Amino acid sequence: MMPACVDQELLLGGLLDDELDAANVAMVEAHVARCEGCRQELERLHAVRNLLRSDGVRQVAPQSLSRRIAALPEFESPRAVNDNQLLRWLGPGALGAIAASLAMVTLLPPGANSVVDQEIVSSHVRSLQPGHLTDVQTTNQHIVKPWFNGRIDFSPPVPELADQGFPLAGGRLDSINGKTVAAIVYRRRLHTVNLFVWPAKDAAERSFVKDGFAVREWSRNGLRYAAVSDIPASELQQFHKLFEQKS
Repeated sequence: MMPACVDQELLLGGLLDDELDAANVAMVEAHVARCEGCRQELERLHAVRNLLRSDGVRQVAPQSLSRRIAALPEFESPRAVNDNQLLRWLGPGALGAIAASLAMVTLLPPGANSVVDQEIVSSHVRSLQPGHLTDVQTTNQHIVKPWFNGRIDFSPPVPELADQGFPLAGGRLDSINGKTVAAIVYRRRLHTVNLFVWPAKDAAERSFVKDGFAVREWSRNGLRYAAVSDIPASELQQFHKLFEQKS
Protein backbone atom coordinates (compact mmCIF):
# COMPACT_ATOMS: atom_id res chain seq x y z
CA MET A 1 0.00 0.00 0.00
CA MET A 2 1.37 3.39 -0.98
CA PRO A 3 1.61 5.98 1.85
CA ALA A 4 -0.72 8.98 1.84
CA CYS A 5 0.69 12.48 1.53
CA VAL A 6 1.49 13.85 5.00
CA ASP A 7 -0.15 17.23 4.34
CA GLN A 8 -3.38 15.51 3.21
CA GLU A 9 -4.01 13.14 6.11
CA LEU A 10 -6.13 15.55 8.19
CA LEU A 11 -7.97 16.74 5.08
CA LEU A 12 -8.85 13.16 4.13
CA GLY A 13 -10.45 12.69 7.54
CA GLY A 14 -12.31 15.99 7.14
CA LEU A 15 -13.57 14.89 3.71
CA LEU A 16 -14.81 11.58 5.13
CA ASP A 17 -16.67 13.35 7.96
CA ASP A 18 -18.15 16.12 5.76
CA GLU A 19 -16.23 18.79 7.70
CA LEU A 20 -14.67 20.65 4.73
CA ASP A 21 -16.05 23.64 2.85
CA ALA A 22 -16.83 23.41 -0.86
CA ALA A 23 -13.47 24.78 -1.98
CA ASN A 24 -11.47 22.31 0.11
CA VAL A 25 -13.74 19.42 -0.92
CA ALA A 26 -13.00 20.17 -4.56
CA MET A 27 -9.28 20.52 -3.84
CA VAL A 28 -9.01 17.24 -1.88
CA GLU A 29 -11.11 15.31 -4.39
CA ALA A 30 -8.90 16.58 -7.21
CA HIS A 31 -5.81 15.51 -5.28
CA VAL A 32 -7.23 12.05 -4.53
CA ALA A 33 -8.02 11.56 -8.20
CA ARG A 34 -4.31 12.03 -8.99
CA CYS A 35 -2.68 10.40 -5.95
CA GLU A 36 -2.84 6.63 -5.56
CA GLY A 37 -1.58 6.72 -1.96
CA CYS A 38 -4.26 9.15 -0.79
CA ARG A 39 -6.94 7.24 -2.71
CA GLN A 40 -5.98 4.04 -0.91
CA GLU A 41 -5.90 5.86 2.45
CA LEU A 42 -9.39 7.28 1.84
CA GLU A 43 -10.66 3.80 1.00
CA ARG A 44 -9.04 2.48 4.20
CA LEU A 45 -10.72 5.19 6.27
CA HIS A 46 -14.09 4.32 4.72
CA ALA A 47 -13.55 0.66 5.56
CA VAL A 48 -12.56 1.43 9.17
CA ARG A 49 -15.60 3.66 9.68
CA ASN A 50 -17.94 1.03 8.27
CA LEU A 51 -16.33 -1.60 10.52
CA LEU A 52 -16.75 0.57 13.62
CA ARG A 53 -20.44 1.03 12.79
CA SER A 54 -21.10 -2.69 12.45
CA ASP A 55 -22.99 -4.70 15.09
CA GLY A 56 -20.80 -6.05 17.85
CA VAL A 57 -18.13 -3.40 17.33
CA ARG A 58 -19.91 -0.12 17.87
CA GLN A 59 -20.10 0.81 21.54
CA VAL A 60 -22.98 2.78 22.98
CA ALA A 61 -22.05 5.57 25.38
CA PRO A 62 -22.76 4.66 29.03
CA GLN A 63 -25.67 6.34 30.77
CA SER A 64 -23.30 8.02 33.22
CA LEU A 65 -21.67 9.92 30.35
CA SER A 66 -25.06 10.85 28.94
CA ARG A 67 -26.11 12.24 32.33
CA ARG A 68 -22.91 14.31 32.59
CA ILE A 69 -23.50 15.77 29.12
CA ALA A 70 -27.13 16.51 29.97
CA ALA A 71 -26.00 18.29 33.14
CA LEU A 72 -23.89 20.81 31.24
CA PRO A 73 -25.31 24.34 31.50
CA GLU A 74 -26.82 25.78 28.33
CA PHE A 75 -25.04 28.78 26.85
CA GLU A 76 -25.36 30.97 23.75
CA SER A 77 -21.66 31.33 22.99
CA PRO A 78 -18.56 29.25 23.74
CA ARG A 79 -17.11 32.35 25.36
CA ALA A 80 -19.70 32.09 28.11
CA VAL A 81 -18.23 28.81 29.33
CA ASN A 82 -15.90 29.01 32.30
CA ASP A 83 -12.62 27.53 31.04
CA ASN A 84 -11.58 26.10 34.41
CA GLN A 85 -14.98 24.49 34.91
CA LEU A 86 -14.83 22.91 31.46
CA LEU A 87 -11.33 21.53 32.03
CA ARG A 88 -12.37 20.03 35.37
CA TRP A 89 -15.32 18.33 33.67
CA LEU A 90 -13.16 16.98 30.84
CA GLY A 91 -10.56 15.63 33.25
CA PRO A 92 -6.75 15.77 33.41
CA GLY A 93 -6.37 14.15 29.97
CA ALA A 94 -7.59 17.36 28.35
CA LEU A 95 -4.43 19.24 29.28
CA GLY A 96 -2.29 16.63 27.54
CA ALA A 97 -4.44 16.75 24.42
CA ILE A 98 -4.26 20.54 24.28
CA ALA A 99 -0.48 20.48 24.74
CA ALA A 100 -0.13 17.93 21.93
CA SER A 101 -2.28 20.06 19.64
CA LEU A 102 -0.17 23.14 20.32
CA ALA A 103 3.01 21.17 19.65
CA MET A 104 1.64 19.99 16.31
CA VAL A 105 0.79 23.56 15.30
CA THR A 106 4.26 24.74 16.32
CA LEU A 107 5.96 22.04 14.27
CA LEU A 108 4.02 22.64 11.07
CA PRO A 109 6.48 23.77 8.36
CA PRO A 110 6.15 27.29 6.91
CA GLY A 111 5.93 28.13 3.24
CA ALA A 112 3.42 26.12 1.21
CA ASN A 113 1.32 25.48 4.35
CA SER A 114 0.53 29.17 4.92
CA VAL A 115 -3.06 30.39 4.74
CA VAL A 116 -2.34 32.53 1.65
CA ASP A 117 -0.68 29.66 -0.22
CA GLN A 118 -3.53 27.33 0.67
CA GLU A 119 -6.08 29.87 -0.57
CA ILE A 120 -4.18 30.38 -3.82
CA VAL A 121 -4.48 26.67 -4.63
CA SER A 122 -8.08 26.50 -3.35
CA SER A 123 -9.10 29.49 -5.49
CA HIS A 124 -7.48 27.90 -8.54
CA VAL A 125 -9.37 24.64 -7.98
CA ARG A 126 -12.64 26.49 -7.36
CA SER A 127 -12.21 28.44 -10.60
CA LEU A 128 -12.09 25.19 -12.58
CA GLN A 129 -15.71 24.45 -11.74
CA PRO A 130 -18.17 25.28 -14.56
CA GLY A 131 -18.98 28.98 -14.78
CA HIS A 132 -16.31 30.13 -12.31
CA LEU A 133 -13.23 30.67 -14.46
CA THR A 134 -13.82 34.15 -15.91
CA ASP A 135 -16.02 37.20 -15.39
CA VAL A 136 -14.84 38.58 -18.72
CA GLN A 137 -14.02 35.95 -21.33
CA THR A 138 -11.87 37.13 -24.21
CA THR A 139 -8.44 36.71 -25.79
CA ASN A 140 -8.12 40.48 -26.25
CA GLN A 141 -5.79 42.11 -23.72
CA HIS A 142 -7.32 45.51 -24.54
CA ILE A 143 -10.65 44.28 -23.17
CA VAL A 144 -9.39 42.41 -20.10
CA LYS A 145 -7.12 45.17 -18.76
CA PRO A 146 -9.71 48.00 -18.77
CA TRP A 147 -12.34 45.61 -17.41
CA PHE A 148 -10.57 45.78 -14.05
CA ASN A 149 -10.81 49.61 -13.97
CA GLY A 150 -13.19 50.72 -11.23
CA ARG A 151 -13.45 47.22 -9.82
CA ILE A 152 -10.08 47.24 -8.05
CA ASP A 153 -7.81 50.10 -6.99
CA PHE A 154 -4.76 48.98 -8.98
CA SER A 155 -4.04 48.20 -12.61
CA PRO A 156 -2.52 44.77 -13.30
CA PRO A 157 -0.58 44.27 -16.53
CA VAL A 158 -2.23 41.95 -19.04
CA PRO A 159 0.35 41.03 -21.70
CA GLU A 160 -0.56 38.91 -24.72
CA LEU A 161 1.43 35.65 -24.67
CA ALA A 162 -0.35 33.58 -27.33
CA ASP A 163 2.70 33.52 -29.61
CA GLN A 164 4.72 32.07 -26.72
CA GLY A 165 2.20 29.29 -26.05
CA PHE A 166 0.13 30.93 -23.28
CA PRO A 167 -3.00 32.45 -24.90
CA LEU A 168 -5.10 34.81 -22.81
CA ALA A 169 -8.52 33.46 -21.79
CA GLY A 170 -9.98 36.33 -19.74
CA GLY A 171 -10.10 37.65 -16.19
CA ARG A 172 -12.18 37.79 -13.04
CA LEU A 173 -12.19 39.09 -9.48
CA ASP A 174 -11.27 36.65 -6.73
CA SER A 175 -10.48 36.73 -3.01
CA ILE A 176 -7.23 35.76 -1.29
CA ASN A 177 -6.90 36.08 2.49
CA GLY A 178 -9.97 38.30 2.63
CA LYS A 179 -8.69 40.72 -0.03
CA THR A 180 -10.09 41.25 -3.51
CA VAL A 181 -7.49 40.33 -6.12
CA ALA A 182 -7.29 40.29 -9.89
CA ALA A 183 -7.21 36.86 -11.52
CA ILE A 184 -5.86 36.85 -15.07
CA VAL A 185 -6.48 33.56 -16.87
CA TYR A 186 -4.18 32.05 -19.46
CA ARG A 187 -4.15 28.68 -21.22
CA ARG A 188 -1.36 26.20 -21.76
CA ARG A 189 -2.55 23.60 -24.23
CA LEU A 190 -5.57 22.06 -22.41
CA HIS A 191 -4.47 23.41 -19.01
CA THR A 192 -5.45 26.57 -17.13
CA VAL A 193 -3.00 29.05 -15.61
CA ASN A 194 -4.46 31.38 -12.99
CA LEU A 195 -2.38 34.47 -12.25
CA PHE A 196 -3.47 36.22 -9.05
CA VAL A 197 -2.35 39.84 -8.60
CA TRP A 198 -2.70 42.15 -5.60
CA PRO A 199 -0.86 45.15 -4.04
CA ALA A 200 1.83 44.08 -1.58
CA LYS A 201 5.32 44.87 -0.43
CA ASP A 202 8.11 43.32 -2.48
CA ALA A 203 9.00 39.81 -1.41
CA ALA A 204 11.35 37.14 -2.64
CA GLU A 205 10.50 34.93 -5.60
CA ARG A 206 9.47 31.43 -4.62
CA SER A 207 8.21 28.26 -6.22
CA PHE A 208 6.59 25.18 -4.70
CA VAL A 209 4.20 22.36 -5.51
CA LYS A 210 1.10 21.85 -3.35
CA ASP A 211 -1.56 19.20 -3.83
CA GLY A 212 -0.20 18.48 -7.28
CA PHE A 213 -0.34 22.11 -8.44
CA ALA A 214 2.75 24.16 -9.27
CA VAL A 215 2.85 27.68 -7.77
CA ARG A 216 5.22 30.50 -8.75
CA GLU A 217 5.24 33.79 -6.80
CA TRP A 218 7.10 37.03 -7.44
CA SER A 219 6.84 40.80 -6.86
CA ARG A 220 7.23 43.81 -9.12
CA ASN A 221 6.39 47.51 -8.82
CA GLY A 222 4.35 47.13 -5.64
CA LEU A 223 2.32 44.17 -6.90
CA ARG A 224 2.50 40.55 -5.82
CA TYR A 225 1.95 37.83 -8.42
CA ALA A 226 1.04 34.18 -7.83
CA ALA A 227 0.70 31.87 -10.84
CA VAL A 228 -0.77 28.42 -10.27
CA SER A 229 -1.48 25.53 -12.64
CA ASP A 230 -1.18 21.78 -13.03
CA ILE A 231 1.44 22.19 -15.76
CA PRO A 232 5.05 21.23 -14.92
CA ALA A 233 6.85 23.69 -12.64
CA SER A 234 9.42 24.35 -15.39
CA GLU A 235 6.68 25.55 -17.74
CA LEU A 236 5.20 27.77 -15.05
CA GLN A 237 8.65 29.31 -14.55
CA GLN A 238 8.77 29.88 -18.32
CA PHE A 239 5.37 31.63 -18.06
CA HIS A 240 6.78 33.87 -15.32
CA LYS A 241 9.74 34.93 -17.46
CA LEU A 242 7.56 35.60 -20.52
CA PHE A 243 5.07 37.61 -18.44
CA GLU A 244 7.89 39.75 -17.06
CA GLN A 245 9.36 40.32 -20.52
CA LYS A 246 6.04 41.36 -22.07
CA SER A 247 4.71 43.47 -19.16
